[in-house]
Amino acid sequence: MLQGVLSRAPATTDAAAMKPKRAPTSPDEEEERPARGKRQQLLGLNPASAEEDGPETRGLRLLSLLLRCAEAVAMDQLPEARELLPEIAELASPFGSSPERVAAYFGDALCARVLSSYLGAYSPLAQLRPVAAAQSRRVAGAFQAYNALSPLVKFSHFTANQAILQALDGADRLHVVDLDIMQGLQWPGLFHILASRPRRPRSLRITGLGASLDVLEATGRRLADFAASLGLPFEFCPIEGKIGHVADAATLLGPRHFQKEDGEEATVVHWMHHCLYDVTGSDVGTVRLLRALRPKLITIVEQDLGHSGDFLGRFVEALHYYSALFDALGDGAGAGGAEGEAAGAERHAVERQLLGAEIRNIVAVGGPKRTGEVRVERWGDELRRAGFRPVSLAGSPATQARLLLGMYPWKGYTLVEEEACLKLGWKDLSLLTASAWEPSDDDAPTPGHGSQET
Repeated sequence: MLQGVLSRAPATTDAAAMKPKRAPTSPDEEEERPARGKRQQLLGLNPASAEEDGPETRGLRLLSLLLRCAEAVAMDQLPEARELLPEIAELASPFGSSPERVAAYFGDALCARVLSSYLGAYSPLAQLRPVAAAQSRRVAGAFQAYNALSPLVKFSHFTANQAILQALDGADRLHVVDLDIMQGLQWPGLFHILASRPRRPRSLRITGLGASLDVLEATGRRLADFAASLGLPFEFCPIEGKIGHVADAATLLGPRHFQKEDGEEATVVHWMHHCLYDVTGSDVGTVRLLRALRPKLITIVEQDLGHSGDFLGRFVEALHYYSALFDALGDGAGAGGAEGEAAGAERHAVERQLLGAEIRNIVAVGGPKRTGEVRVERWGDELRRAGFRPVSLAGSPATQARLLLGMYPWKGYTLVEEEACLKLGWKDLSLLTASAWEPSDDDAPTPGHGSQET
């Protein structure tokens, strides 16, 4: 496994060992030598043995080629990078072992990066934007398969739903603003719990944001039918667009929010952050709107994967991260009790439609929105600066997350409580962080500090 090879790199407390500095644009032989040594350190090899065959020849060779190609791209040595791509393609396969599969998608992403470097075009790739309904359906199908193969999606749903239920505190009017609702897979679980309570909500609204109005309306119809089957009052408001581009908070709240004769309405904002496409639009606009909304609760699930720094550092971090994800999916597809061929087809759909697209977006264009505007690297940190404080997930959300992991037959997943957050990982690597936030009593400071340019 590539992740296993990476994890056997020499132990160090220096983060720079996993995030090499960008090499000079025009290095001579003396300047190139330290970069090569750093790559060999990541491989756990010495210079004399880096090119020798061994028991893990194929995995080591793939990792060596990927890192050499990424180094060449970082140093703007495009002909050298281009020469390495055919060998990567020959050794890698999206249908092979975990190392071969992850290498196939990183190889494709490097190829796209080399092409974009020649063309001088670094904007997000058009095929990664969920504009067409057909593409949205494919992504939706892949998310459903992902939900079956891995606890990562359910972890996001369970922890957020439990935090929302705790925050209601007797309120019988609930309004959820989902910044990237897609198929709305999360909300039937919340509906079930609300319907089973002795005191049912008098009003339940969801405002769902997304790129396709047709997909949003279809999602709204499914949720309305499900709510009706449970006898819950329900209203769905679709908004085609991104929260950072919404003009004012009243657009999201809607006129019913201000009907005080029906009692106070508890507003909750939720989103699951990912690298498949840009969810928020303008991050500055998103922070501004969240401050204006001052919802009762914000729930967010973030990937533990950064997008700042130089290209080579981002590449190594992404390679480590997605190697763990592919490793976990390999176990999931083989342990779910379904026929191997069907499970393999589901895994391939997940890796191609979701993970491969994320890898391509990170490597080929540097993330879903490397546009030069101010952007947020860690939303938890930004929410704190914007006048929100963390709400501990150590109670019922943590219990539900542990019960969830117990439902899966494979044992590589880990759950850690850290500073009021929950971190779900695979073996020794954290993959997702779930957190919840409420308005603080203090006046919120001016937003934007701590954000960075892309």
